[in-house]
Amino acid sequence: MSETTTNTLQYRVDGPEDAPVLVLGPSLGTTFHMWDRQIPELSREWRVVRFDLPGHGGAPAEPFTSVAELGDRLLATLDTIGVQRFGYAGCSLGGAVGLDLALRAPHRVASLVLVATSPRFGTADEFRQRGVIVRANGLEPMARSAPEQWFTPFFAGAQPAIVDWAVQMVRTTDPGCYIAACEALAVFDVRAALGSIGVPALVLVGSEDQVTGPAEARTLVAGIADARLAVVPGASHLAPVEQPAAVTDLLTEHFSGIAQESSGTLAVPPPLAPPVPAAEPAPDGEPAEAGRPDPYEKGLGLRREVLGDAHVDQALADDPDGAFQELVTRYAWGEVWSREGLDRRTRSVVTLTALIAGGHREALADHTRAALRNGLSPEELREIVLHAGVYCGFPAAETALRVVHRVVTEETTPPA
Repeated sequence: MSETTTNTLQYRVDGPEDAPVLVLGPSLGTTFHMWDRQIPELSREWRVVRFDLPGHGGAPAEPFTSVAELGDRLLATLDTIGVQRFGYAGCSLGGAVGLDLALRAPHRVASLVLVATSPRFGTADEFRQRGVIVRANGLEPMARSAPEQWFTPFFAGAQPAIVDWAVQMVRTTDPGCYIAACEALAVFDVRAALGSIGVPALVLVGSEDQVTGPAEARTLVAGIADARLAVVPGASHLAPVEQPAAVTDLLTEHFSGIAQESSGTLAVPPPLAPPVPAAEPAPDGEPAEAGRPDPYEKGLGLRREVLGDAHVDQALADDPDGAFQELVTRYAWGEVWSREGLDRRTRSVVTLTALIAGGHREALADHTRAALRNGLSPEELREIVLHAGVYCGFPAAETALRVVHRVVTEETTPPA
């Protein structure tokens, strides 16, 4: 086991020091032990580096804010052990890291295997909702649902010890890091960039995967120029655990092309400097101020992050000519909510108090959902209502308490 800092990851290395390197990335809620059954075979020919996500498997609880940040930490970790160029296989969130590295550091990635991976995982609302549930209830709801999401019913019934191992992995994960990972996946979307991936890729998916199944796999194959698809029969989301021999054979076959490469001494060209994006025109042809970007797009992105895609899409659809929604998006979200003077939690507190005072019940419900996503707990929301009651009046607070209670119950109740 390795030592870690805030810029690196917990890892383990197996195999000969002078062999070409394979890096294996885990899925959300698992540890690098999900690859245990591949190691005896892979470590004969490769130097295998496995890593844990922050807060998983006893790793330090240092949350990351994006998949790209996680990729940067992985590269920093590999730098510390002298690994320059490597093959990479990742499952689910680990696969997202592989996509990110293939796009941002193609000079480091020799070949790629994407297991149970998608260029866009569900919807942003789904992952933020998962974060709200964990913040309110801890990881127990996620732990209870893991077996049915990760394994086929036949495997789960036949392998109770592995099911228990899976549940315990989730239970022992740091909740803050799990929530941070959900937030990172909520904004992960590389669909438009798949055509830029130039490394050979194997897209591997379990035939019974209901989380990121064959449809998502085919999207990857269609978008990546040099990609092929492998569907593993009788496997669900954690195919390396459920069908280890089949997955090992596919990995060995795919990575055989890098067997002749040096493991850590290849000259690595520096990455190209990213292009400077050109300023985009304002909606409806309205010119942005000279030298200052139009805040509309920034405001729209932030509005979606805080209120959710479903709410924003409905609001935009309900505005016949779009003028009012453009005003709200540009000035409320692009100008005020995006200022650095207050964090999002504090802005939620201020917003809720103002809505209680004004008696705006529908908007109060929307911003109660937003406050949960911004990290406020149900207990804190009740305190806000009680405090507002002193200054806004008890009738207003009584109405607000009913609205907040209803929304909290809806948002924090785990799926049946």
